[in-house]
Amino acid sequence: MDHARPWQDSTLPSAERIASLIAALSLEEKIAQLYGVWVGASADGTDVAPNQHEMIGDVDLDALIPKGLGQLTRPFGTAPVDPGVGALSLARTQRRIVAESRLGIPALAHEECLAGFAAWGATAYPVPLSWAATFDPELIARMSRRIGEDLRRVGIHQGLAPVLDVVRDARWGRVEETMGEDPYLVGTVGAAYVRGLESAGVVATLKHFVGYSASKAGRNLAPVSVGRRELADVLLPPFEMVLREAAPRSVMNAYTDLDGVPTAADAALLTELLRGVWGFEGTVVADYFSIAFLQTLHGTAGSLADAAAAALEAGIDVELPTVHAFGAPLREAIADGRLDIAVVDRALRRVLAQKLELGLLDADWDATPESLRDLADDLDAVRGAIDLDPPANRALAAEIAERAIVLLHNDGTLPLGSGAAAPPRIAVIGPNADDRFAVLGCYSFPAHVGVHHPASGDGIALPTLVESLQAEFPDAAISHVLGTSVDGGETEGIAEAVAAASAADVVVLALGDRAGLFGRGTSGEGCDAESLALPGAQGALLEAVLDAGTPTVVTLLAGRPYTLGTAPERAAGILEAFFAGEEGTRALAGILSGRVAPSGRLPVSVPASAGVHPSTYLAAPLAHRNGVSSIDPTARYPFGHGLSYTRFEWSDVSGETSAVPTDGEVAVRVRIANTGDRAGAEVVQLYLHDPIASVVRPVQRLIGYARVDLVPGEAADVRFVVPAELSSFTSRDGERIVEPGELVLGLGRSSAELVGTHRAVLTGAVRRVDHTRRLHPDVTVERQPQEASVAS
Repeated sequence: MDHARPWQDSTLPSAERIASLIAALSLEEKIAQLYGVWVGASADGTDVAPNQHEMIGDVDLDALIPKGLGQLTRPFGTAPVDPGVGALSLARTQRRIVAESRLGIPALAHEECLAGFAAWGATAYPVPLSWAATFDPELIARMSRRIGEDLRRVGIHQGLAPVLDVVRDARWGRVEETMGEDPYLVGTVGAAYVRGLESAGVVATLKHFVGYSASKAGRNLAPVSVGRRELADVLLPPFEMVLREAAPRSVMNAYTDLDGVPTAADAALLTELLRGVWGFEGTVVADYFSIAFLQTLHGTAGSLADAAAAALEAGIDVELPTVHAFGAPLREAIADGRLDIAVVDRALRRVLAQKLELGLLDADWDATPESLRDLADDLDAVRGAIDLDPPANRALAAEIAERAIVLLHNDGTLPLGSGAAAPPRIAVIGPNADDRFAVLGCYSFPAHVGVHHPASGDGIALPTLVESLQAEFPDAAISHVLGTSVDGGETEGIAEAVAAASAADVVVLALGDRAGLFGRGTSGEGCDAESLALPGAQGALLEAVLDAGTPTVVTLLAGRPYTLGTAPERAAGILEAFFAGEEGTRALAGILSGRVAPSGRLPVSVPASAGVHPSTYLAAPLAHRNGVSSIDPTARYPFGHGLSYTRFEWSDVSGETSAVPTDGEVAVRVRIANTGDRAGAEVVQLYLHDPIASVVRPVQRLIGYARVDLVPGEAADVRFVVPAELSSFTSRDGERIVEPGELVLGLGRSSAELVGTHRAVLTGAVRRVDHTRRLHPDVTVERQPQEASVAS
């Protein structure tokens, strides 16, 4: 052991190792640990190369490396590269950083992993909106564990996911990246994702902290003017839950400002709440360019030096994606006294603690990932050595897609059957019918990066819906007509589509979105919508095909909910598939045939009107239909809605207590029986209604759920024990309280279809609670023998 470098001695206490390293670093070397450099792995296995971008400028890696580097930004997510070759390129760069910097500290490498590792050849899983539609957190934990293992196999340490923003306006382009419009659903599914990623040894990064999704008019990076109660009771709870229950090691700030204070410079959020109240000890990383935005967009900093000082003082530790404000401007702010070096050391301590946790400071740390250690640096050997889309990944992607797709409407036409029972003539119409990218979200590698490198191919198999239907219905005559594009507005092809529909026995109409970035799509970052009408001329195509009179199944391959015209009244069936990933079209085809039973539930409401905003179910009484406004905001399909191919009978809804103190518990239960002829899943949803409170409360609020899979004839008793803390809210004086009074617990199939309710009264004095309060009901599912359920 080199005793001159005690920070490499794993037998010493962590605090001692970190203190010794901080003492050994020069100011330049300290600062270098607080920024990343955006690089791309080399296609020939040599060192990574800096990514040049109009917002980055020229980056001289040769000049930076001797001072050390804090992070390497997206080596796999910048351009297509074979995974094995990319891992070799990254390993060689890490060796160079260690060899050429004075103290030999490796960089931490991060990547996007919003719907799978955003790398060429990696599995494209369904987007987060689909994760939430499964109402199955443990399934999502299995997925994120596999994502984390794939990241580790190529040398990546940190993943920039999950997004915990709660949808407040579905016009916002990044709805696809969220887990819906309910904070409890977002928190439970988000915590599962973090548990899976962290269990693989990868640092999970919560984003965007906080309020990004509540922007005015649903515009990307627009002002946010939420009140403190909406912030505390809707937008913050998912972060609070995930931090408490899943132990993520990083948080990313939001781009936005809250009531005029940019979150990148908001010490009340990033230090007082996040660390002081919630006890977070990890790193806060800047959303890309957000520190510079303090000067260029927000106008709260007069220079990059001011921006750097403000961000560090507020609590941001690392500038991403590359060195900008934390370069020369930060040195300037320190030199002239605008920033105390102690603030730099505070951030540095957190950064080094994370590197120590990851083993990067150990004397025996090896830059080469385990997957390449038997292959030396042989380029031919490493090429193709790492498969990021193996059969097990694809099987899991298929399972999630099958559980996420939501059957909104069915007049009995579905399922279509298979073999001789299938319709002999199927017309597949619409812009998303023969587009292989129709299942991909904005942050999938093919849509995000691959579109700029068409010669490299997709890296993964992406069957179109037409291809999957041909495989699912091999004996059917399948025709395909485009009708119109996603957003071009063309109507010339509608007549041909109507003719094809008229000549078929059934129509599968594939509508929806095209994912893209900054206006290059209809869904995704910077692709906000003026209304929730279907983009382009798709609405006209929908009505014209329905007019043809042939039974029509509408399939939505989309990143957000859209109004559906007269389809709820006239279509044979409607299926909502929120960018269901590389196996999404096969899952859709399986549901259409009946091979797969639909079981997804809506994580966002589907509006009845294209112009009613916002349309979230989590709304106060005045936000609902009434007699003093001509606008009816009632959703066409409410949050939590979803149908099945079997029948579920609900019975014996009951409560076990009627009066409990404000620190007590209320128990409710229901029996669910599968009385149909095939297996299926029901999602039992528990809602809270507070009829009288000292501040306005939502009419309904999800506080628990249970996904129950049952075979025909099987039943289950589902019981929720609800702590009074779940009724807490932010009072007029800003404290979180549990108030005495009546509560109504509703058990239902959706937020608008409660099967039964139980009224209970909380007694005693107002009770103040804090971040240590209970966040969940206790849920038990007790299965009943099939014989007993049939007899009942």
